[in-house]
Amino acid sequence: MTPYPFSAVVGLTDLRLALLLTAVSPAVGGVLVRGEKGTAKSTVVRALATLLPSVAVVRGCRFACDPAAPDPQCPDGPHPMDTPALHRPATLVELPVGATEDRVVGTLDIHRALADGVKAYEPGLLAAAHRGVLYVDEVNLLPDHLVDLLLDAAAMGRAHVERDGVSVKHAARFLLVGTMNPEEGEPRPQLVDRFGLVVTVAAPREAKQRAEVVRRRLAYELDPDGFAARFAGEEEELAGRIAQARSVLPRVVLPDRELDRIARISLAYGVDGMRADIVVARCAVALAAWHGRDRVTSDDVRDAARLALPHRRRKDPLDPPGTDEQRLDDALAEADARQDEDPDDTPPDGGGSGPDGGGPDDRGPDAGGSDGGAIDGRGPDNPPPSPSPDLSDKSGRTGSGQGGSAGGAGTAGADGAADVQRADGPAGADGPAGADGPAGGDGRAGADGPAGAKGAAVAPGSAYRTRTLSIARQGEGGHAGRRSPSLSRRGRVIGARVPAGKLHGAPHLPATLRAALHRGVREVAPRDLREAVHVGRESNLVLFVVDASGSMAARRRMTVVKTAVLSLLRDAYQRRDRIGMITFRGHAAEVVLPPTSSHEVGVLRLASLRTGGRTPLAEGLKAAAATIATERRRDPRRRPLLIVVTDGRATSGPDPVLVAPALSGVSTVVVDCESGPIRLGLAGRLARALDADLMPLEGLEMARAV
Repeated sequence: MTPYPFSAVVGLTDLRLALLLTAVSPAVGGVLVRGEKGTAKSTVVRALATLLPSVAVVRGCRFACDPAAPDPQCPDGPHPMDTPALHRPATLVELPVGATEDRVVGTLDIHRALADGVKAYEPGLLAAAHRGVLYVDEVNLLPDHLVDLLLDAAAMGRAHVERDGVSVKHAARFLLVGTMNPEEGEPRPQLVDRFGLVVTVAAPREAKQRAEVVRRRLAYELDPDGFAARFAGEEEELAGRIAQARSVLPRVVLPDRELDRIARISLAYGVDGMRADIVVARCAVALAAWHGRDRVTSDDVRDAARLALPHRRRKDPLDPPGTDEQRLDDALAEADARQDEDPDDTPPDGGGSGPDGGGPDDRGPDAGGSDGGAIDGRGPDNPPPSPSPDLSDKSGRTGSGQGGSAGGAGTAGADGAADVQRADGPAGADGPAGADGPAGGDGRAGADGPAGAKGAAVAPGSAYRTRTLSIARQGEGGHAGRRSPSLSRRGRVIGARVPAGKLHGAPHLPATLRAALHRGVREVAPRDLREAVHVGRESNLVLFVVDASGSMAARRRMTVVKTAVLSLLRDAYQRRDRIGMITFRGHAAEVVLPPTSSHEVGVLRLASLRTGGRTPLAEGLKAAAATIATERRRDPRRRPLLIVVTDGRATSGPDPVLVAPALSGVSTVVVDCESGPIRLGLAGRLARALDADLMPLEGLEMARAV
């Protein structure tokens, strides 16, 4: 089917330009597209392939070697310099979330092994994407072992395969493009850092734009070829402009003054490492080439910084994602002010740096990466039918929203928790404080402040490294993760075994072939089948049950408790768990966070958690049992880990020990929040009833190195 034309996309200006400029200079590092569902993320990325210039490859080479500079380590080589070239369209390879490791990196060629009895390598998706585009839809859902493979290939520009008796190295330089829906959780920080640019998209908030989107989509579905023909001229214009910009790119100069500006912006913004500086430099060079200039300007630097820096500001994996526009504006202003105040500290404009910002890791035009650009400054009521020849915004700003949308995809700023607190409704919803003491503390006072208004939320402190809480029993590995031991169908292969009856896991092909060859035949029989044995660790459902009653605030412990839960949330994020949160106070329990993979939402819900009222501990345990039962029906193979944060007191409802049988067989940890010289030991009594591990609140934190 004819792909949807790139130039027919309405709005999404930042995204379109970021992708176009990656075609000009794929040395920035890739593009990550964040956005809510139904915002044409995949449509735009797939449409890019038709605009990419054709690629010259060595005829017959499965690894797309360049005839002008063939890879000396190519498995299909060596290639003579006079090998005839073949020109073919650039490839766009899609990496499915459910892909297996051998499909990604390649594996033993079974056909040749059976037909010829020799070991041969069958290339995978990384080889197919060399000198093209590797597109990962729902990149945030990609399993960790595949993320590790992508990180290695993106960092080295080569794939190193050691599996199934095959040892191969081949070039794997590609433009990495990923799309994701933030509602489904965030990808690993290491993977996000590999993307040079991050663009946030949202559906248009103007009726005219939305109507135009629907009009064009219906016309495309009715007659794809005719619709594509309407935009053929714009497509040719964009393809020609990409080729022209590529020819200009090697001659673009990055002046020392602008390079100094980049360094000052990165310092003012507080990014870690040097990758941010290099990405901004390369992006600025690409912007200049896109606009047909041979010299980088300050506007290019500012626009490049707005696309390359915002996703690098997160110091903690649970910080709110997205763009903090005010913080970036302040960093840009501070860098300009310091440069004006210290003219002697700025290097003179000499010959400037190389076309891609210099740097020892510049791998040339075929290196994996991308480039980003400025927006065109058009208003939401005037969507362009296609990108105009000059897509720069002379004000030097790039918006986080796309196509006339209002403020992007709902990303929270640094103080997003405060917005959630205000949205939670009036304080003291559970009525006056009960016998446990006054209602929750003042959020501004912290742990030592006096008890404040009823139901007020207190802020947690700084998270710390917690002890590992895990399920001791070995699971079946329903979901790849890092918390609990498991034998799974995925992960590291440690051997092969004869299946007991029906083959339940993946077959171990080399062992199967060896069994057949041991019988002296080249035909595999059912008795030769061997099952691969995988070992690793799995993720769990970590369900928090948190006491939010008035007693926690009366003893000024809620800040300490929130800090502990925040630390456990970070641990769950790092171990790829699903999380849920239940609180109990007054006369009932509330599922404040249904099981989800979005740990950022968990942090916001924790920050807005209010305290006050009596302590219905039994209701909290009942809600936990119901939530676990529901999740077991949805996902039987994911094992739950229940963490109950309480002092064991129950001043409302039945005795919690009576509810314990409903949680039989659930791995549970009771975090004892009781403090003071006189302790009743009620949390210990609850732990014995639940057959749970008991851990004092102060015992959660790992001992710090002196």
